[in-house]
Amino acid sequence: MTARFMPGVYVFPGGALERGDHAVASALDLRPDVETRLARHGGPRRARALAWTAIRETWEETGVMVGKTGTFEPTRATPATQAFRDAGLIPSPARLDYIVRAVTPTHSPIRFDTRFFLADGAEVGGTLVETKELEDIGWYPLANVLDHLKIMGVTQFVLEEAWRSWRNSPSEPVDRTTPVLTRRRGVRVIRRE
Repeated sequence: MTARFMPGVYVFPGGALERGDHAVASALDLRPDVETRLARHGGPRRARALAWTAIRETWEETGVMVGKTGTFEPTRATPATQAFRDAGLIPSPARLDYIVRAVTPTHSPIRFDTRFFLADGAEVGGTLVETKELEDIGWYPLANVLDHLKIMGVTQFVLEEAWRSWRNSPSEPVDRTTPVLTRRRGVRVIRRE
């Protein structure tokens, strides 16, 4: 309820790329098709950092860890890398699919250029916990979210795209495009890149 942007609304965990994210991400695996699509705006190094940022922010805000069993020797020590080490997990961007990019309109007082990722919840670790950034954290059936929870249009769009991606995976072509959601003059615009 105290968020500066969309208080009282159900949202995905998220946050910004941090300086150390590039260093941590350099040693992590990433699916080649995801890297190619993410790299269209910023190159492969930034693509890997964005994927690690998604994993780090998810852990920071929910306690959920997208990783695989193994010994993690990070290039940089952070609370997130330490948590993965302690859990016996290696962060695994290869378990992420890049499904949507959303860009706020230029007239918006708070601007975002956000990438949304999808991972199989059955393959994550950690313990779901409420944090100071998000309240009422939990796993919700899609129908419950769409019909009963307060969400914004962008969240609904991402959930629908996640469901479509989940149903079609792994039959989607490697060279597929990613939807980009924005608004122009109050009208929703969806293009593919």
